[in-house]
Amino acid sequence: MLKKKSFIILTSFLMIFTLMVTGCGGESQDAATESQPLIVAQRSDAVVLDPHANNDQASSRVMRQIYSNLINQNESMELEPGLAESWEAIDELTFEFNLRQGVKFHNGEELTANDVAFTLNRALGSSHVSHIVGAINPDGIVVVDPYTIRIATHEPFAPLLAHLAHTATGILNEKAVTEAGEDYSQSPVGTGPYKLSNWLVGETVELVIFEDYYDEANKAKIEKVVFKAIAEDGNRAIELETGGIDIAYDIIGTDVDRVANHSDLAMVRDMNLSTTYVGFNAEKEPFNDVRVRQAINYAVDMDLIVDVVYLGTGEPSRGPLGGNVWASNQNLKPYGYDVEKAKELMKEAGLENGFKTKIWTNQNQQRIDIAEILQNQLKDINIEAEVSIMDWGAYLDATAAGEHDMFILGWVTVTGDPDYGLYPLFHSKTHGDGGNRTFYTNERVNELLDLARVNVDPAIREAAYIEVQEIVRDEAPWIFTWTGEELTGIRDNVKGFKNHPAGHHKLWSVYFE
Repeated sequence: MLKKKSFIILTSFLMIFTLMVTGCGGESQDAATESQPLIVAQRSDAVVLDPHANNDQASSRVMRQIYSNLINQNESMELEPGLAESWEAIDELTFEFNLRQGVKFHNGEELTANDVAFTLNRALGSSHVSHIVGAINPDGIVVVDPYTIRIATHEPFAPLLAHLAHTATGILNEKAVTEAGEDYSQSPVGTGPYKLSNWLVGETVELVIFEDYYDEANKAKIEKVVFKAIAEDGNRAIELETGGIDIAYDIIGTDVDRVANHSDLAMVRDMNLSTTYVGFNAEKEPFNDVRVRQAINYAVDMDLIVDVVYLGTGEPSRGPLGGNVWASNQNLKPYGYDVEKAKELMKEAGLENGFKTKIWTNQNQQRIDIAEILQNQLKDINIEAEVSIMDWGAYLDATAAGEHDMFILGWVTVTGDPDYGLYPLFHSKTHGDGGNRTFYTNERVNELLDLARVNVDPAIREAAYIEVQEIVRDEAPWIFTWTGEELTGIRDNVKGFKNHPAGHHKLWSVYFE
């Protein structure tokens, strides 16, 4: 009896010890996953955390974690159910969406169709994002019941579903927005996997896991995410090497091999939907003369600039759309580097003696490098250009207001549809905040863009977009520069990360190994 009792005690002890050992190991791993923050660095801080108050990349990357959309677009740009578990076309103008039931906002309120209607109506009134939802007829936003909503457009609008996956259409809680008033951006409320914990403007945005996130199978695996603003490109790579950050967005060409060859790091590389361009203020002299814009295109050796600045990452642009966007016109003939032709055009414009101008850019080293090379090359046609470097928020405000001469900026065709890559940038209705910071106007371009928006025939849409790109190439409101690549550096213990071609990477699938 004593032996049996001793055996039971010994066996029990061994089981407890085994559980303690395996349990401690499990608890240690879980604790690391739960308590160790994921620190993510990008060039600049978010400008806003209100999806209707701006449409910049830095803000959108943060807001992707906070808000959810009716429809999601995965890394292959395929549409998937989001807050809407299903939808169907009622007629050529109208879709009906069935919402998930029991979805909670960060403030505890339950999602209803009224919140969706409120969000879309508010977006329609925003100068920053109305171009994204402008096809929607406000009278066509109809709440059928608490979990059903109909959305109708003024005319047929082929890319509507893709637009509803855009960060600008993340669903807001009406009560939270109304109560916060003008301070809403400092206290955003979504249904996303993370919620705002603290925002030290200009430095860090801290997010914490939202325990009541509706998608139980895809709840965030890390308790806390910190977005850190590190403007210096090289410093992001250094911080990644030293372990100060876990993920570094926008690694530049000079640091790609450094990260890829580091034993503790990995590079995640994928072509994206972005383009970088040099824009002219087409409403301001002398850039309102197409000959001047064309002359500058000829005077600039953009292939050389791309080689020097981007060092084999991405590729030179042929037009305003990258090759992975449907209906991209990759047959456009580049201007080429021809200083003599540039001088002829300047003479025709009565400006053979040149003029003084300014090239604006933000605190982005690659864009600064482009501006400085442009500055040097423009001397060949007697243009004296001053390079001006501005803070991101001030830069967006000033270019939206049309205060600039020349500027360097980028655009991401977030939806993957050419409407989004062309309409905001070249339609006269979107001057300034809407995306057309060149203030370019061409009635034929307007006509074609409007036609392609309302026509569901892919062949008609493609022909219209091809012609738009040809006109834009000839009238030169831009110097086409670079089609981008997502270059993300990660620590080797970071798992589950995927680049999204729109640049709005989903962090709730990330975990530490």
